[in-house]
Amino acid sequence: MRSNLLPLLRQGWAYIGWAFGLFVLFALFDCTILEFLSFVAFVAFIYIYRNPERELPLFQNSSVTTPVDGTVVSIEELDELEYGYKIEIESDFSNVAVLRVPMSGSLLFTEHQKGTRLAKNSPLFAKTNENAVLIFENRDANKVKVVHRCKQSFDGIHIDIIAGQHLVQSYRYGSMVNGLTTIYLPRNFRLSINVSNELIGSETLIGYFS
Repeated sequence: MRSNLLPLLRQGWAYIGWAFGLFVLFALFDCTILEFLSFVAFVAFIYIYRNPERELPLFQNSSVTTPVDGTVVSIEELDELEYGYKIEIESDFSNVAVLRVPMSGSLLFTEHQKGTRLAKNSPLFAKTNENAVLIFENRDANKVKVVHRCKQSFDGIHIDIIAGQHLVQSYRYGSMVNGLTTIYLPRNFRLSINVSNELIGSETLIGYFS
């Protein structure tokens, strides 16, 4: 498990470096238009891969916070034994790409599958796009399943934790640029969010286990 406390995510260093290098090269050869475009790309990559500090509010031990920044696009009740609620959160290039642990506990399972990066409205989006599945469990054996899935993006999903590790709520565990996050919660959960709410990773409360 690797923590990144620098102002920029290390997953973006290569993009930022290449953009800056091209800016310097085009400036030396006086290629004005290309110089401007590379500078815009340089600034854009810095913005996309920003890594801000977040203050963790004093929630109860049974709380779950959002693992991503984004907008709640759907909340659905499920007729399943293990999970009773399904929440979908959509993130875009303007959102912070950092992924954060939703509750203190351990990581039971993680799986990362490479794939395509089709648009969300594609019929193959759910079947073929790159995705990562994680299942967290707190000390009371309550489980939360999180599925990250890429949309159209130049970068994929990066996961920096492995199963079996003990984790603290709000800890950074990876990144995803422009994606859809689905959270599955058990029936003994009380939701504190609604559709269209704007969420901030680790700061917005999703709800509590009852």
